[in-house]
Amino acid sequence: MSASRIIVALDFPTAAEAITFSRRVNPQDCRLKVGKELFTAAGPALIETLSKQGFDIFLDLKFHDIPNTVAGACRAAVQLGVWMLNVHASGGRAMMEAAREAVGAGAGRPLLIAVTLLTSMGPQEIAEVGIVGDAAGAVRRLALLTQSSGLDGVVCSAQESALLRAACGPGFKLVTPGIRPASSSKDDQQRVMTPAAAIAAGSDYLVIGRPVTQAADPVAALAAINREISSGKTA
Repeated sequence: MSASRIIVALDFPTAAEAITFSRRVNPQDCRLKVGKELFTAAGPALIETLSKQGFDIFLDLKFHDIPNTVAGACRAAVQLGVWMLNVHASGGRAMMEAAREAVGAGAGRPLLIAVTLLTSMGPQEIAEVGIVGDAAGAVRRLALLTQSSGLDGVVCSAQESALLRAACGPGFKLVTPGIRPASSSKDDQQRVMTPAAAIAAGSDYLVIGRPVTQAADPVAALAAINREISSGKTA
């Protein structure tokens, strides 16, 4: 299993493109995330291929349905041998508890985390869906619900990492997308932070997509981010 704290988002439309990228990087330098677009296009066979290359896989399908359906989806994900999978915390306690039971127990089981608020959502979007208060307060409530439902951690903005670390303690995993090196574009992410700053704030794992996968030299971009994390420089 990789010791890397970087999860590269394979935001590619086809399996061929994802595999081409995966062959350029070392499983010791990153983990890989397979999301909805790629999984819909490529299916479980891609997970098997990437796993055979030695990568830990985060299956990012954000299950959100009635408890029985989500539990069945989680059991299927476990059979794929993924390292981590997720659900939506807004699905509620019964759904999350069913998911937790479905992934089983023991050291070999995958990590199960929940999405709090999508990092693409700004204040206007948060208000439009009826969430009362600011993003930080909503994320804290959902994280505490996730923890009390028995899950391993949450997906959250790095801007809320310090808050959630204080609220949920050291053992609760914080997985943060919206990570952008200072020289990178924010793209469609609104609540962003640099890699070293996110680690300093309490994040455990950093989800990084386009700054690596769309770089002129993805291997060099990944190496630079690893160096930034190791150095601890947040500027």
